[in-house]
Amino acid sequence: MASKPDGITPSQTVGPFFKYGLTPGGQYNWNDAFTNNLVTPDVSGERLRIEGIVYDGDGVPVPDCMLEVWQADSQGRFADPQDKRALPNATFRGFGRCGTDQNGAYAFDTIRPGSVPDADGKPQSPHILLAVFARGMLRHLYTRIYFGDEAANASDPVLALVPADRRGTLIAQRKAGDGAVYSLDIRLQGEGETVFFDI
Repeated sequence: MASKPDGITPSQTVGPFFKYGLTPGGQYNWNDAFTNNLVTPDVSGERLRIEGIVYDGDGVPVPDCMLEVWQADSQGRFADPQDKRALPNATFRGFGRCGTDQNGAYAFDTIRPGSVPDADGKPQSPHILLAVFARGMLRHLYTRIYFGDEAANASDPVLALVPADRRGTLIAQRKAGDGAVYSLDIRLQGEGETVFFDI
């Protein structure tokens, strides 16, 4: 008979072994359950792309990181039964996943989310929730992606909790050129570290 372990079993780091099951990206004989393209043919709203690079504490790109996003639709409704305001509006689910490439780069194709209320009913600036899984981390990190051209950022109750000199680590800036492409790098540690939230 096996002996009982002492205490709680620790969580495991992500490492590169997640790729086969979670982010195969056409490299294995396996289908992605979720991809980095959240756009569905019947969804409404402004289509956009968010892209960037994930860096470690030494400023080196992380080639085997996994990112997940969760967001509201363009009317500010989540595709979840817990969102009592939700209406059957599209096949848009608001959830996506991708792995970083060999250069640490990631990208999500999605729509601009609408404003959602916080727990007190105050409107939040449109944003996307982001979870970061990476080697060496026993627990994934949570942060947000805001948009640099959103006037509502100035009154967002969550963004107001972040020191002014660090808010830029959460704000994706629109790139010049054709199409709506926003750029936001994620820094896991060190200088310019992205603001992560305790949840």
